[in-house]
Amino acid sequence: MFLGGAMISAVAFVAVAVTLCAASVFAVLAITHIYLSGAEAIENDGLAVGTRAPAWALTDSSGTAHRSPPRQPLQLIMFTDHSLKSFPSVVAGLREVTAQAARLDIVVMLRRSNEIAEPVLRTLGLDGIPVLTGSPALYGRYNVRVIPFAIIVDSAGRVRASSLVNHDWQITKLLQLADIPPEPGDWPAGGRLRRLTSRAGV
Repeated sequence: MFLGGAMISAVAFVAVAVTLCAASVFAVLAITHIYLSGAEAIENDGLAVGTRAPAWALTDSSGTAHRSPPRQPLQLIMFTDHSLKSFPSVVAGLREVTAQAARLDIVVMLRRSNEIAEPVLRTLGLDGIPVLTGSPALYGRYNVRVIPFAIIVDSAGRVRASSLVNHDWQITKLLQLADIPPEPGDWPAGGRLRRLTSRAGV
């Protein structure tokens, strides 16, 4: 009798412990999901203005080498893929800024190998912009999860602007902000350019 009671108690204890552990795991997953999908989480994507951007050297499909930091004063890195066709305003903005090639290096950075991305981007009139195959790890180093995302880096390898983009005016705004020369020691400590959500603010 005693052994039977002890066995029942042990089984009940294990069952309760397993239930509590499962509940804890689900709670953590739910919190993580909310964090990753919320507007505040997206606003914190990208890199803080003034921080050092990851350095890389990659070749495009034609074998031409590209690098960051750039040789031009500024480099616009567009983190996107063939899904950019769903953002015609961003496409229009990119076509407009290609005229600034003398001072602005523009590249499209893919998260991974994507055979249809470059042909689709070419049909959108972006054939003058090199398409580079990055990696999930490189996206992670830039803290980019949601696309299309734009980060502007200067020739010293510092981030000058960083934001999720959905419209052409946002690209224009980012370039205007990137053009403001920083004063020595003027980089904000941990400052971040928030996602551009309206014409009036940043």
